[in-house]
Amino acid sequence: MTLNPTLLQHRLILMRHAKSAWPDGVADRERPLADRGRKAASVIGTYMVREKLIPDLALVSPARRAQETWKLVRRALSKKVSEREATDIYEVSAERILDVIRAVEPGIRTLLIVGHNPGMENAASLIVADGDADAVGRMREKFPTAALAVIDLDLDGWDEIAAGTGYLERFITPRSLR
Repeated sequence: MTLNPTLLQHRLILMRHAKSAWPDGVADRERPLADRGRKAASVIGTYMVREKLIPDLALVSPARRAQETWKLVRRALSKKVSEREATDIYEVSAERILDVIRAVEPGIRTLLIVGHNPGMENAASLIVADGDADAVGRMREKFPTAALAVIDLDLDGWDEIAAGTGYLERFITPRSLR
């Protein structure tokens, strides 16, 4: 499956939250970012601006580490981005993430989801049918913290997203930007 970029209808950016800390006595949902995570989120935000990967809408997990990741990415963006807290993407399956995507209004052309593994990795693997072989292999091998899977989709609306409908345009990790 090869998509024609001039006919591109929708772009999905799946981002795993940046590296979090594990303080004693803190509930999973309240874990903050680690110093390394804050740096990585800022690096990814700067990269997104440079590469013009600006979402129309960001759906962000309610977990503190995802919210902090988005805040640092958003700070780098050159335009105001609509955002919603998405409780439906915290600790869920890839199929549930697809259900959340299907509910997005069709006028949104570039959608960013900031969530967690294994959901982000599994959703990306489920959606992607083709792309740069090296990028697809790296993505399927490991989806590290603060990684971005940029997936192009030739769909009329998000309600059409399904397994095997995406083309992996790129897979970026903070380490690959050093």
